[in-house]
Amino acid sequence: MARVAFFGAGYAGLVSGVCLADLGHTVTIRDVVPERVALLEQGKVPFHEPGLEELIARNRDRLAFTLSMEEATADSAFLFVCVGTPPTPSGDANLAAIWTVIEELPADIGSPVLVMKSTVPVGTGEKVRAALDARGLVDVGYASCPEFLAEGTAVRDFIEADRVVVGSYDQADGGAVGALHDGLDAEVVQMDVPSAEMVKLAANAYLATRISFINEIANVCELVGADVEDVARGMGLDRRIGTHYLRAGMGYGGSCFPKDIYFLKLLAGNSGYHFHLVTSVMEVNELQMRRPVTKLQKHLGSLRDKRVALLGLAFKPNTDDMRDAPSIVLAARLLAEGAEVIAWDPVADAQSTLHGVELAETVAQALDGADAAVVVTEWPELRDLPWSELAASMRTPIMVDGRNHLDPDAMRAAGLAYEGIGRATSSFASLPQTDEPEPTLPRP
Repeated sequence: MARVAFFGAGYAGLVSGVCLADLGHTVTIRDVVPERVALLEQGKVPFHEPGLEELIARNRDRLAFTLSMEEATADSAFLFVCVGTPPTPSGDANLAAIWTVIEELPADIGSPVLVMKSTVPVGTGEKVRAALDARGLVDVGYASCPEFLAEGTAVRDFIEADRVVVGSYDQADGGAVGALHDGLDAEVVQMDVPSAEMVKLAANAYLATRISFINEIANVCELVGADVEDVARGMGLDRRIGTHYLRAGMGYGGSCFPKDIYFLKLLAGNSGYHFHLVTSVMEVNELQMRRPVTKLQKHLGSLRDKRVALLGLAFKPNTDDMRDAPSIVLAARLLAEGAEVIAWDPVADAQSTLHGVELAETVAQALDGADAAVVVTEWPELRDLPWSELAASMRTPIMVDGRNHLDPDAMRAAGLAYEGIGRATSSFASLPQTDEPEPTLPRP
């Protein structure tokens, strides 16, 4: 078993480090935020990720958390870089944190393998290799090992990985990084560094494309009276297509898809190629986040002074991540239309993100007196609520299900005018039913 250091205790670094410890390695995770390190030393996780806190407790003897570069690198055979690479104002990846790690590596570090796990533009490996050589760290190996962890299922995604992608300049370095994952039932795929860097961007761009495609199909379904849920099922049972990422809704968000697909577009543009498909995927996603506004206007007319409840704020369930969440775009659009917005989420803290939005502690509080509600995040607990009582508490019981999460028949039976994404609805569904008048026959 190896001694491994991780730089960065975010989603990728913390989950990957803890999971490697679970495979038997000795892992030290270094971060530059004292409060985060202190929290981890107490066995607590600084973000919501199911199963991670329990995994830390189980491997406490093989885990250490520190602020010290020297402590992290001491006798470590592998140095995993898992720092953030957010977009700059120009849209390029901000690699400042990566360069800081390179600059802070001790001069007498020996010959570990530096492993890039952060999402970086293709070509970063060559620049890092040159920077290491310029510092005289020629004995330090280099490999690219992109992560494919989805927030909310990150622990499972590591343990049940489909594959481990490793790019390296020296095949022995790549083989050593791959061997760290022995114990996983996953194929180790070795390649060159640029190809490994490209795999992450290409994979996320493809998944985002599937999401935008099914959302376009959903929009057409609404116009022709088809149901996108049935259409997606019929498509997905084709083994050439599969069912994953064919859920129509309000579009993708989070820290990976928006950033990675933009990086790919920028990479292509900087190389002299206009990536038409990726550009369209991004445009479709931006428009899809705003579709619930149009649906609300169909039922309510002007949204000025209307009270709209947003159910769910995180970009997906089982996470508290608000980065690029569709709820941010939707809330801003509703406020611009003059609506009052109240929102609920079981774990996401939106106080510093959603300005001008009232935050409710419960779903019942969010719906009380509301003119309409929008399901923004498909939290499981939304399915098992007393919807008849909740509908009665609303000023006008209108439900726009932005994730097709709830059962349409059950919602309508509860007294709600229900509308999903890509599901056939009647333009009269929200009107109260009236008795048909008895025919009047002329007197003889």
